[in-house]
Amino acid sequence: MLVLGIDPGIAITGYGLVREVRGGDVELVAYGAVETPAHTPLPLRLQQVYKGVREVVEQYRPESAAIEKLLFGKNVTTAMAVGQARGVAVLALADCGLTIAEYTPASIKQAVAGYGNASKSQMQEMVRMLLGLDEIPRPDDAADALAVAITHLHSSRYQQLYDEQY
Repeated sequence: MLVLGIDPGIAITGYGLVREVRGGDVELVAYGAVETPAHTPLPLRLQQVYKGVREVVEQYRPESAAIEKLLFGKNVTTAMAVGQARGVAVLALADCGLTIAEYTPASIKQAVAGYGNASKSQMQEMVRMLLGLDEIPRPDDAADALAVAITHLHSSRYQQLYDEQY
């Protein structure tokens, strides 16, 4: 199964695509980011995120998608803009007919690093190791999106095994 992971953001929306290969290993397909210029009006930035996510889906044709849930921090203005970017990313995925799973940051950390409070550097190193890469994927948002995709791939595998048992 080819899975698209999204790490939403207004300046940078990371994406990562992985698939399961024989033996349950995870294989990197692609990663990158949709970037929007800082002084562009918010509606145009949201439009760029929407179009960018659609382009990734149209290019790679993933079978399912996953996106990180947002936890609001202290900066309400930033949280609102990120929430809007997340909304247009979800809309783009839905418009493309994909099923969309959502994961909290803690559940992603647990699934990838085995520890729900793993640091950003620990997560990035685990993504690098799980995908057999020489370097940590850049930008950070792409590495985070790959972690989301890996989480969904693992979760889907466990759900399938559960469904087969019961």
